[in-house]
Amino acid sequence: MACRSLLTALSALALAGLCSCSTSSNLANAKVYQHGSRSQVDNAKYYKVRTTAYSHLEADSLQYGRASAEGGTLKYGQFRSAASDWSVFPLGTVFQIEGLPYTYRIDDYGSALVGTKTIDLYKPNMAGIKDWGARNVRIKVLKWGSYAQSMDILEDRSKHPHVRQMMSSIRRKQSSFGS
Repeated sequence: MACRSLLTALSALALAGLCSCSTSSNLANAKVYQHGSRSQVDNAKYYKVRTTAYSHLEADSLQYGRASAEGGTLKYGQFRSAASDWSVFPLGTVFQIEGLPYTYRIDDYGSALVGTKTIDLYKPNMAGIKDWGARNVRIKVLKWGSYAQSMDILEDRSKHPHVRQMMSSIRRKQSSFGS
């Protein structure tokens, strides 16, 4: 077990630059997941991520209105909604984008995000999507979300292939670290 912990720590340090985490001091509590040639580090404090924007007014979102996948209302104010692949940034992950005064919370997901490390930021109108575009940003994770809560919501939606893919990735993580 100690060997496994040492190997995990060494892998986290080696992957710090590759998987977009910042300094090694932020990796003390990190968990490294390997799946084939893909790696992910969880529980680091800083990440460099690709961000895009979405709105409830887009054609593929109209049926959901302003409802988030979690079941609440999409938020846009000081506290804002965001979407991700829940196997990368799980439901409830709270973060800030460096240089912006807002706090974001992952409460939504989207089929186009599955298998990526992209975070989609909620905008209340189409102009907001165009203004944001796609940006690579540095985020500071204030609170890591819950894979268990993510799975609770996803299980009822497992008829969709993208949901099954997220669930499979979460299960691999849970079996890797027994969490």
